[in-house]
Amino acid sequence: MKKGKLLLATVTVVAFLSSMTLANGLNLNGLGARAVAMGGAFVGLADDFSTVFWNPAGAAQFEKKYFGFSGFALLPSMSYQFDLGPVTMVDAEAPSKVYPGGLAAYYHPINDKLVAGISVYSPSGLGVKWDGADFANISGPPNFAPNPNIKWESLLFMVTAAPSLAYKLSDQVSLGVVLNANYTNLDLAMYAGSVEPFPGVHVDMKQQDIHMSGWGIGATIGILAKPSDMFSIGATLRTPVKFNLSGDATITGIPQLGLNETSDIETEITWPLWAAVGVAFRPIEQFVLTFDVQYTDWNTIDVLEISFIDPAWEQMMALSGENEMDFHWERKIQIRVGAEYMVTDTLALRAGYYYDPTPSPDSTLNVLLPSATFNVITGGFGYSSNGLQFDFAVEYVMGKEREVPFLNTVMDPEWESAMPGIHGLNVLSFDFSVGYRW
Repeated sequence: MKKGKLLLATVTVVAFLSSMTLANGLNLNGLGARAVAMGGAFVGLADDFSTVFWNPAGAAQFEKKYFGFSGFALLPSMSYQFDLGPVTMVDAEAPSKVYPGGLAAYYHPINDKLVAGISVYSPSGLGVKWDGADFANISGPPNFAPNPNIKWESLLFMVTAAPSLAYKLSDQVSLGVVLNANYTNLDLAMYAGSVEPFPGVHVDMKQQDIHMSGWGIGATIGILAKPSDMFSIGATLRTPVKFNLSGDATITGIPQLGLNETSDIETEITWPLWAAVGVAFRPIEQFVLTFDVQYTDWNTIDVLEISFIDPAWEQMMALSGENEMDFHWERKIQIRVGAEYMVTDTLALRAGYYYDPTPSPDSTLNVLLPSATFNVITGGFGYSSNGLQFDFAVEYVMGKEREVPFLNTVMDPEWESAMPGIHGLNVLSFDFSVGYRW
């Protein structure tokens, strides 16, 4: 950990970004058990209640009132090891914890062409909680005793309320639009670092805690075309969303510098544009294959700035350079494939795969930002009868291990917010859905 630096600005932003462990950067990888079981390759099919997430134009297919509920449970497995020469400074595995979320949606046909809907869902709901004793050796300045009492945690939840409309332009083509009202809340705790006011004199900043929340408004637009019973193609665009977050930051050791322990803080973070194209091919009535290409403009996560309302805090952070951070994330593309086979009129089997590259460079990797490049396999089944449908999915997310070289973090200023060591991440996810049409 870099000496003489407060990490407040870094970890404030990192904690916000870190909440999406089962994710490409910031975005949850899917909602709805049927879609998830098919690898999230659902933009060109979009024919159940999760269409509000994948392609809102699909709702124009609903000829009856339709209610659906889906829930998921994420079980991440995270590890971190930092060796300083022959000495192991940290060897940690995050304690097991379940992170829940879900989607509820209702659709109401207005006439034979127009369908209105209202949905509430959680595009994010995750975090990480490490055992502070595992990080005791890096929870203090040089020559200080290890501190096992520092908390290393992050938790973010987001809730989106989404009214929608879908309209049939013809029997083959439909359009859909969604207004997304997003509320997010962030809690963070970790070591605050140290400062060196005089050469060789270190001041321990001890524990820091951050609480922030805010709103962001965006929209989703989709189109779905079905030129034949065997083939359909869809496209979706989700607009960028600017979040204005506000709250407070506390550093228990900062009164040693004559500053107040707490300051109000503000920041703006832009959730990037997401666009996707998908196709569905049904060679026989009982079998459908799907394929999606999904693009995220992560380039919006570049240079981020934190404002401190307390003038003394603002001046100190500006002087240290900790009020502005470089992330330089990169645009990424996901490739997804899925399949569904109707064993009987009521029972379906599903499977899928997708490749999910991380947009974040190693130079910003942090234990509160458990990001990795994922290879993901999915599977599940569904049962339907008399308008009632049950679906189940399981998803295994295999993260590629990442290593941050120690010398980079001490020699290169662009790496100063990264935590050196080996970072590991895998995730197991369970999804279930129930829907009813009448």
